[in-house]
Amino acid sequence: MSDTHTGSAPGHDDADDTAAKRGESLSAVLKNWRQYVIFAGFIVVFLVFAVTLEDRGFLGTNNLLNIVRQTATISVMAVGMTYVLATGQIDLSIGSIAGLASVTTAMGIAAFGLPAGILIGLATGLVVGMINGILTTKVGIPSFLVTLAMLGIARGTAMWITDTAAQPIRNSTYVFIFGSGDIGPLPVLLLWVLAVGLLGHVGLKRTAFGRQVLATGGNETAARFSGVAVRSIQFRVLTLSGLAGALGGMLYAGRLHSGRFQLGEGDELSVIAAVVLGGTSLFGGMGTVIGSIMGALMIGLINNGLILMGLDFSQQLIARGVIIVLAVAASRDPNR
Repeated sequence: MSDTHTGSAPGHDDADDTAAKRGESLSAVLKNWRQYVIFAGFIVVFLVFAVTLEDRGFLGTNNLLNIVRQTATISVMAVGMTYVLATGQIDLSIGSIAGLASVTTAMGIAAFGLPAGILIGLATGLVVGMINGILTTKVGIPSFLVTLAMLGIARGTAMWITDTAAQPIRNSTYVFIFGSGDIGPLPVLLLWVLAVGLLGHVGLKRTAFGRQVLATGGNETAARFSGVAVRSIQFRVLTLSGLAGALGGMLYAGRLHSGRFQLGEGDELSVIAAVVLGGTSLFGGMGTVIGSIMGALMIGLINNGLILMGLDFSQQLIARGVIIVLAVAASRDPNR
């Protein structure tokens, strides 16, 4: 009798293990499916516009390159936001950081020359990002409230130091490198997106820092007990987001030949929508830089198509809002 019971237990355990493994495999498939939905969605939207707007120049080389130019700044900022959301945090100030960095860069170039102006622009994002990180990790204020407040502070500062006037950039080298240049048929902005995207992807998927980012967002308590410096990771991703916002503002300034406090206004919503639409979870623990860039391109694709269809700006805003809702719904983990 004893041997009979002993023999049946392992079989029962094996069945449980098999069922558990199947459940884990299904969960992994569903997780990966959510990450790759953006690629299928992009193809579908592109084909719909290609067929319906063929006679309006949608497939023209200039139009397609314009989509890249128009979404480049969102794509660059989306890389930084991917890290933030992957840790379970959020940065609502990234658009206003872009506007502030655009004017500090322009003013720095005018006063001190090109190298100093570039450093001042990057330092702007670094300092604001560090302040966001300190208030979130040291003071303990939720990042939502910290960055919401910083949104107003950064924009107000940009308005104050410029007296709301645009700051022209007359340095042709800066304008070429940071937005308006073309290398052969390719806009420099595309090269910026590829470079930042590659660095962001490798950093998130191939480094210890990236693994710690995902671990922090997946389960902060477990990550802490595993030896991850959770607060340090959160501080660093918010600082990184500030730098991404600054670079986005500098690209805006290069493309428009001026720094303006209005630049980046409302971009925080587009950036978050692009990142979540691309497969990064709003609740942390999952992130994909390539998906975020695809999400930015998809939003740009939709905006471009709606313009060619003759829809006005208010209708584009409605479409963007629908995209955000759908993105949040698609990213939601049913187990949370």
